[in-house]
Amino acid sequence: MDSPRHPLLDRSLPLLARGYAWLPDRMRRVPGPFLRTRLMGRHAVALRGPEAVRFVYDEHHVRRHGAVPEPVRSTLFGHGAVHTLDGQAHRVRKALFLSLLTDPDGVADLVGRTTAAWDEAAARWARRPRVVLFDEASRVITRAVCGWTGVPLDESEADAVAADLVAMVDGFATPGPRHWRARAARRRRENWLARLVADVRAGSVRVPADSAVAVVARHRDVDGAELDARTAAVELLNILRPTTAVCWFVAFAAHALHRWPENRERLLSDGGQDGGAGGTGGPYAEAFAHEVRRFYPFAPFIGGRAVADLTWRGEPVPAGALVLLDLYGQNHDAALWEDPYTFDPRRFPGRTVERDELVPQGGGDPEVNHRCPGEDITVALLRALSVRLARLEYRVPEQDLSIPLRRVPARPRSGFVIADVRPPAG
Repeated sequence: MDSPRHPLLDRSLPLLARGYAWLPDRMRRVPGPFLRTRLMGRHAVALRGPEAVRFVYDEHHVRRHGAVPEPVRSTLFGHGAVHTLDGQAHRVRKALFLSLLTDPDGVADLVGRTTAAWDEAAARWARRPRVVLFDEASRVITRAVCGWTGVPLDESEADAVAADLVAMVDGFATPGPRHWRARAARRRRENWLARLVADVRAGSVRVPADSAVAVVARHRDVDGAELDARTAAVELLNILRPTTAVCWFVAFAAHALHRWPENRERLLSDGGQDGGAGGTGGPYAEAFAHEVRRFYPFAPFIGGRAVADLTWRGEPVPAGALVLLDLYGQNHDAALWEDPYTFDPRRFPGRTVERDELVPQGGGDPEVNHRCPGEDITVALLRALSVRLARLEYRVPEQDLSIPLRRVPARPRSGFVIADVRPPAG
């Protein structure tokens, strides 16, 4: 039997079986936002809430080095990635991403490329009886982000690259065929981008000097040395992969518009506030994007290792313990969100979105810790593409639109099929 302070039963298999629901269900059974358990043979504690976010993202408490499991490094992040670094090494590498992903002009350029690619694709969808929106969105975004980063992409290869970027995300958290596809996809794309970096450095391939490819190729790490070509490829993938992963949120946005169609009219009336009919949306589009990210399942939790014997709210956290932040549970915590299992974008207008409350992609400050630096890109792309979804006319045929929480990462089973597409005029 488990001791409250020294849990003996390993819960790794129940986690795999229950997915997103495992941690919130366990935490509902204990008083307060603290749970003690055991995962992968290690003592683990799980926390939730803004105070917990600040605790977990303080590198004096929790560090990532040695905490990211090998299956995740070999699929989602890559070996030697910024996610696995701490301290000054992390800050120097993170500055590379901040320079590329948080510049408003750069974000606007990426959104413009993506919406143009979407409009071109939508015209093609009209000539097909039906399309799977998840797959089509991944291809649209992949084409746009490769152009934006300066990665040369032959049109004949675009679909395969998009499929590999999706596979890396789709297979990181599950054993079996999806996981092995993810490993193979990462090997292919690391080899591809390592060759590109080597060619850029040799001068045989030219890319814009301010492009992500050029910036990563000339980046010098904390030791003053350039990244080796393989690590540079890893970090380029850490721009391409999470951007393409916005296709998950696009499928969720379509799901939300189907289930709660009143949002369509609100997005249509709001969407022209920024750039007319082709704009990227105003306050309601922003609220809708935030609510999609809050309501639907994306990352179940993040974790690290306790760097010393710690105490949180009077509970001891032993050095080396896994420390988990319950992201999905926090985004559905009634203490933070009224009617948390109701989809309602109206909760956001007029409310400041606190960084330590809404945590679909983690919490903290991206400039000093491990919060995703691409969150602004995610919101901007989702806002713009949600407006375009609202403007697009289509039929939703009979299909399985369930979103099983046991599957990590979750998505509509069908990928959200649309038929009889009619792009908006003009």
